[in-house]
Amino acid sequence: MLFVTLDQFRADCLSAAGHPVVHTPHLDRLCREGVRFASQFSQAAPCAPGRASLYTGMYQMNHRVVANGSPLESRFDNIARLGRRAGFEPALFGYTDQGIDPTVADGPADPWLDTYEGILPGFDPVLSLDGRVTAWLERLESLGYDTLAPGPALASEPDRPAEHGVSAFMTDRLLEWVARRDEPWFAHASYLRPHPPYAAPGHWSHRYRPEDMPAPIPLGEVLHPVHRSALSLAVCAAPTDPGEMARLQAQYFGMVSAVDEQVGRIIEFLKESGRYDETVIVVTADHAEQLGDHGLIQKLGYFEQSYRVLSIVRHPGHPEGFGRIVDRFTEGIDLLPTLAEVLGEDVPVQCDGGSLLPFLRGEDPERWRTAAHYEWDWRDMFIGPHRRGGAVDRSLERYNLAVERNDSHAYVQFADGSWLCFDLAADPYWHTTTTDPSVVLPLAQSMLTWRSTHLGGPYTQLLLGSQRRGRWPELDGVASA
Repeated sequence: MLFVTLDQFRADCLSAAGHPVVHTPHLDRLCREGVRFASQFSQAAPCAPGRASLYTGMYQMNHRVVANGSPLESRFDNIARLGRRAGFEPALFGYTDQGIDPTVADGPADPWLDTYEGILPGFDPVLSLDGRVTAWLERLESLGYDTLAPGPALASEPDRPAEHGVSAFMTDRLLEWVARRDEPWFAHASYLRPHPPYAAPGHWSHRYRPEDMPAPIPLGEVLHPVHRSALSLAVCAAPTDPGEMARLQAQYFGMVSAVDEQVGRIIEFLKESGRYDETVIVVTADHAEQLGDHGLIQKLGYFEQSYRVLSIVRHPGHPEGFGRIVDRFTEGIDLLPTLAEVLGEDVPVQCDGGSLLPFLRGEDPERWRTAAHYEWDWRDMFIGPHRRGGAVDRSLERYNLAVERNDSHAYVQFADGSWLCFDLAADPYWHTTTTDPSVVLPLAQSMLTWRSTHLGGPYTQLLLGSQRRGRWPELDGVASA
């Protein structure tokens, strides 16, 4: 089992998806030899919230990781624990960005309380590459490069050969590890790229010419206050100079092609070693990238450019699905239930998603969602310094939003009671809004139904009693029906 995440990878940045510029031959090949989910959405941004949904199969409103720094409660099941129940020793190459639950920390001085870049419980960190990228920096020094801090090292990737880049380094270590496996294995390859800094490695940094870049989606005439606030933040505002914006795009596309090359290396290794038709491969992303659309970069807000992500699954046992493109709305929370069924394990009772296995078998489920949902929370910008006790600032609860995106509209509900409704049938660029009650009211009711249906916890479908009714988790010494 190989679970790959390419951080901040937009769904449309595939030549297989018809992108006019970027070239991704290896991911395209995986699409032909697997299933591409063309309308896959992550559930939250930035990294820690998006990954919490990906790893637990839960919506943000249930796992409550709302920012980089929000702890993930230890009681939740996750993809690594699932792998262990299936008999594997799940190996991590890269990072998971999941903050430790303070209740299981080793006292107030536990260093894991000082960072959100913790390791998801259940993984064996064979190669840890969090924001410090320590192992990669040590490798660069061994190759004769000057000592660099993590930020400058990543920003200067264009100055070194691509084979000395952080992505190639991780692939080297992953393939060395797989080559030593004589038994079935489970690995999570969590690549940093194409996450910023916008600096592609080696020759990939000049693979794409700025003058060939497509124009980003421009700003609309009327901006919501949340959008205006985002534009005021230097880290989120796209360059206003067209040439500078084009150079940023060219570097992002270079990073896309660079990680595509790494996927190709993995595929070739698995084929040459006879493992390809024995390995389930999942390639996806934790969230996407604005890339200048609507005047923004990075990942935030309510536009789908931050949430519509790459998703490819290859199950060698189901060749009937090879080459299929699924346009139904799928979500990151669907991957944990999918892997549970693939591994022959029970789907964790906490999961809000559904298994994609029918799609992999070439089927089209009769009952499936008709819209995608995602959330964004920005209270972390207003949380004050450390304190104990004191009054709770309830205003923080209003700094979040939720989106329901169907075939024709996108409804955005803000926690302060305001809302937006975009008419995507009339305008796919998210510039045209509607206030027509016959359109807005059903969408608002649909979102309320979505929240009412999914809000809860793992015990909401369980009843205590001698008959053991409902969906019971695995409990030592307790029989389940």
